[in-house]
Amino acid sequence: MEITEYIIKKINDPTGIIAGERFEYRLYINLDEEDELYSEGGTGLRVIFAIDEDEGRIASYHFFERSSEKVLDFELEDDEKAIVLEYCRTHRE
Repeated sequence: MEITEYIIKKINDPTGIIAGERFEYRLYINLDEEDELYSEGGTGLRVIFAIDEDEGRIASYHFFERSSEKVLDFELEDDEKAIVLEYCRTHRE
C-alpha cells in the first residue's frame, strides 16, 4: 500500500461534546492489480483521526472506490494501520 496523495479537513464540533480535535483524511492509495482492494477508478481510505491531549489515534476508517465513493468492506492489517497512523500524525494541519 502506497499513499500517493491526501486531503485533510478539520471536523468542527459546534456542540463541544467531543473532547479534543478530529480530522478527516481522505488518503488515495496505489495497489497492485492482484490486490482485492484494487479498483480501476482508484482506491481510497477515509480516516477519522482524533487528537486528545496531544495523542493521535485512528477513531474510524473505511476503504472506498475513488470513482464511485462506494464503501468497501475491508479492514487494515496491523502493519498497514501503523503506517496510516504515522502518516496522519506527520501530516496534520
